[in-house]
Amino acid sequence: QVQLVESGGGLVQAGGSLRLSCKASGRTFSSVAVGWFRQAPGKEREFVAAISWSSGNTYYADSVKGQFTISRDNAKNTVYLQMNSLKPEDTAVYYCASYPPGYGLAYLRQRSNYNYWGQGTQVTVSS
Repeated sequence: QVQLVESGGGLVQAGGSLRLSCKASGRTFSSVAVGWFRQAPGKEREFVAAISWSSGNTYYADSVKGQFTISRDNAKNTVYLQMNSLKPEDTAVYYCASYPPGYGLAYLRQRSNYNYWGQGTQVTVSS
């Protein structure tokens, strides 16, 4: 089992910034990457960004390229999502999730491939 806990969500005005954190624990050796997903009311949970623990390679949804930055601190087993220039359409519950071995990193945009999830943190962007 891999446990993940998100933090850093809250209220922010349009144009502002937030940094989300995802702390992993437990059987972290069974995690090869961490992804961020978000779900707005009435919408499906969508991929935002992901990062590989070993290489640090990053992956982004087209909608957030140039706006969000994902990073990791391996010594702290923590992944961060820096969100800049926030817009009301970024309002959602943000989840982090663990990607297991066996699929290959080409498939980490598929939420069904992740096996452990955090409880989510609410991000609300006001206009």
